[in-house]
Amino acid sequence: MKEHEFVCQDCGQHIEVNEPMHQAILQNGCPVCSASAEPADFE
Repeated sequence: MKEHEFVCQDCGQHIEVNEPMHQAILQNGCPVCSASAEPADFE
């Protein structure tokens, strides 16, 4: 599975995520602060 790194633009949290988590964060926002997430927030 391809790994991604999510970087929250609001709280600065860096989280390594797999594809299912990637999709969940795009739908639900940052798991730490609930800020909305955009595709550009993933490395």
